[in-house]
Amino acid sequence: MLSINDMWKEGGMTVLIETTPKMDLALHDIAHLVEELRAYHAIYSPRFQRREPRAAAHTSLQGWLAPLPRKSIEPMVLAVDGVAPKAVRALQSCSREGRWHDAPLWPQHWQEVETDLGADEGVLMVDGSDVPKQGGHAGGVKRQSWGELGQRATCPAGVCVGSVSPQGSTWRDRRLSLPVAWRTDAASAARRRPCGLPSEITCKPKPALAQARLAAGVKTPRLRCRWVVADEACGDNPSVREGGAGWGLWYGADVPPTTRVWAERPAPPSPPWRGRGRRPPRERLVEGAPEARTVREVAAALPAEFWTRPTLKEGSQGPMVAAFAALRVVAVRDTWPGPDVWLVRRRPLETGEVKTSLSNAPVDTAWATPGRMRGRRWPMATCFEDGKPLLGMGDDAVRSWAGWPHQMTWVMLAHFFVVRMRLR
Repeated sequence: MLSINDMWKEGGMTVLIETTPKMDLALHDIAHLVEELRAYHAIYSPRFQRREPRAAAHTSLQGWLAPLPRKSIEPMVLAVDGVAPKAVRALQSCSREGRWHDAPLWPQHWQEVETDLGADEGVLMVDGSDVPKQGGHAGGVKRQSWGELGQRATCPAGVCVGSVSPQGSTWRDRRLSLPVAWRTDAASAARRRPCGLPSEITCKPKPALAQARLAAGVKTPRLRCRWVVADEACGDNPSVREGGAGWGLWYGADVPPTTRVWAERPAPPSPPWRGRGRRPPRERLVEGAPEARTVREVAAALPAEFWTRPTLKEGSQGPMVAAFAALRVVAVRDTWPGPDVWLVRRRPLETGEVKTSLSNAPVDTAWATPGRMRGRRWPMATCFEDGKPLLGMGDDAVRSWAGWPHQMTWVMLAHFFVVRMRLR
């Protein structure tokens, strides 16, 4: 059983693990950067096929970056253009019912993110995006788990992919998940047409959306990336983990405590049937082979020397101290022994809540790497913390299916502008 301390000879010491700098640039710091914002908008302008969304993008970017208590469309337009009723209606129409497609924007955005945040040890981060909505008529809403507070709320459930590197972090992509009830429930039929739900949209769970967006990101030319890090909602799905491994990346995926692994690789299966005697009903492990156990059970048996206490340089609430334990285990694949992986347990000293993740990083990975990758989880959460109160994520009042991706597009571009200005 190989532990993290087998590669760390300074047991008992508290060391510093570098994560990612916090975005400490306030909105009032960039209020005077009019020319920079105009140049930033010009990068994306050629990707719009029509003049209306091109103009709406410039107005929206200014509105998201304005110091307003609420950033729905009307107060943003009033702050940017003054009293202009036609401008308010035009932007509302463009955001809610506009038929423009933002797909052409993403390759340009990925290129810009790679230029400023690209790193050989870069991380693609997957996390959920849930913003509560009042009422049940907005496209894709459902009463479901709201990850931010660990409770249930009426909200649309989205998946976001971000880029994390030593230079900073920002969003790369997003997709909205359509609940099955919106296609199968007769009571939802009355909601589909008013919100403009396209007939070709299919219901895909978060892991499937995450895998598709990660695949698109990995195929981006010149992408420098080493890791994929996923929250429990997506990391619990083997296809997401195996997808990262199939792209030549190392993954660090959160999994529930009930995930099963072998502490040691069991003996190989019994020899195949050779045509004599009774055919076995199915292939099975040799008699007496140990059964797979939950990661909670495996971790509970760890001796104290398996735990270290590094300090993550910066967290969403400041510097963090957490206890880490890491050991090699054997993953379960369809009830059979799979690849050797790292089992990483993290216990923040403030809360004591234990989180578990699996990683396919090589056996000779430096001891601090599992902890550093766990530290890559918080930058995505910080993006949401910045996006909601500062950039108006969730302030929109649109109900259309197209409204959510349009809103998220503007917020993501505004966020990256702030990140870019902090770097410069």
